[in-house]
Amino acid sequence: MKKSLSIIILTALAFLIFYFGHPVINYGFIGVPFALLLLIITGIFLTTRVETKNNKANFRFTRIHRLLWSVVLLLIAYVTLAPLITSSAMFHNQAYRELIGEVKDGKEISNHIAPLAINKVRVVDERLAYLLGEKILGSDPALGSKATLGHFTIQKVGDELYWVAPLLHTGFFKWLNNSEGTDGYVLVSATNERDVQLVQSINGKPLKIKYQSEAFFMSQMERYLYFNGYATTGLEDYTFEIDDDGNPYWVVTKYKKEIGFGGNNAVGVVVLDAQTGAIQEYSVSETPDWVDRIQPQNFIEDQLNDWGEYVHGYWNFANENKLQITEGLTLVYGENGRPYWYTGLTSVGKDESAVGFVLVDTRTKETTYYHQGGATEYAARRSAEGKVQEKGYNASMPVPYTINNIPTYVMTLKDGGGLVKMYAMVAITDYTIVGVGNTMNEAMMAFKNVYNMTGNSIDPNAISDKNTLTTVVQRIQSDIKSGNSFYYFTVDGSAKIFIGSSQLSNELPITQVGDSIDISFDTDAEQVINVSTFDNLNLGSKK
Repeated sequence: MKKSLSIIILTALAFLIFYFGHPVINYGFIGVPFALLLLIITGIFLTTRVETKNNKANFRFTRIHRLLWSVVLLLIAYVTLAPLITSSAMFHNQAYRELIGEVKDGKEISNHIAPLAINKVRVVDERLAYLLGEKILGSDPALGSKATLGHFTIQKVGDELYWVAPLLHTGFFKWLNNSEGTDGYVLVSATNERDVQLVQSINGKPLKIKYQSEAFFMSQMERYLYFNGYATTGLEDYTFEIDDDGNPYWVVTKYKKEIGFGGNNAVGVVVLDAQTGAIQEYSVSETPDWVDRIQPQNFIEDQLNDWGEYVHGYWNFANENKLQITEGLTLVYGENGRPYWYTGLTSVGKDESAVGFVLVDTRTKETTYYHQGGATEYAARRSAEGKVQEKGYNASMPVPYTINNIPTYVMTLKDGGGLVKMYAMVAITDYTIVGVGNTMNEAMMAFKNVYNMTGNSIDPNAISDKNTLTTVVQRIQSDIKSGNSFYYFTVDGSAKIFIGSSQLSNELPITQVGDSIDISFDTDAEQVINVSTFDNLNLGSKK
């Protein structure tokens, strides 16, 4: 009877470990050895006879018990000594440093990151996306009572940037009453805080997010994959993404241990249909274009830090030439539209200034290092907040853009409630060059004005899609903002309003209606356009 009970208990314990813990059954993963340790030790104590003599308990171990204790010692050695020997950075520092792959040297980071377009700037960060998503979810009390927002991830859908989050179950009984799935997902535009959508159907067909983290039994996505062929595979970074038609999927990174028990490295993705449960596996090169993330953020952070840490091997107590990432990674989209992990690199012990910047392709892991000094993300945020310190606003995580070939951090300034109140731009190469404004356009004008006043010159030829125009002034009017003079004017043959500051040209303050002018400006769909150069042909001088 005792033997049968022991078998039942051990079987139930093993079931619970594998059903809820999902240990990877493969070399390099220590989940299974720990599970075996727990099962063997539990089995020994369940089957060991205890004798009481003189009020003292004595354990009577059999030969099999002694053999099992030997197995326990071997397992303990396996989970402690094997990782130390096969994956310790002390012995394998070069392998860790090379895990990021070839690090290419870039010439100018401005050639890689996207040029700024006012209507395409990311003004919504993850926290604001969550607030907006909560608001639209709360507008439907019936839906809000049975579902909650999941984690938001940013991705490109077609040509637009969106924050995307699934609706998740709020508990077991809510799942039990709605086991076919939650009613869709929330889309929040990253460039327009008024564009918030609750997507509950596609082409008239209702959406049901059946497979998710807050589901139960075999609808729980990690468990579903584990028992459908992936018990021996390392899986990481369950990311909710939608394809260009709006169909929801879980994109999961498939990875291997490259250095014994360490060195996690992405080798492909597993794509799980959140509605049907269909599973597709892809290598890195075969992954569909709509998938933005193959390389998990924590993998790249570790690999970049190892690349900077072991520049002179493990024993480098003087920290000579050591580098480290500045403030985590930011997902940005380059000039070519591809997604990248962006971060600054700083010398160990240096917090305010970066010695360079890195872009890592989130799909292929192609890494480019730009040896350009500048401000860290933290320093840029503090600089922007200091510009409006009397208001007590908090800056969002900076996103890098280029403005007339100037690498620039762009961020929002938010109040204590998380709502956007102002916008800020900070030059990456010099965080004392700051422009803030109530609109993005005002912030850019202020930024260019400060940049010119510091003795730098905006490069008017840096953007290839630049327009030049020789025309006649129809109207012109001045305005003073933050102590600076700006001149708005219209010209013959255009419905646009142009704007320039007195810092751009000393001819602007004395320009009159009817003067012939020559201007250049970046191609822009905005109604109010900043001019890059201004020449009053009636005056005969040019700036």
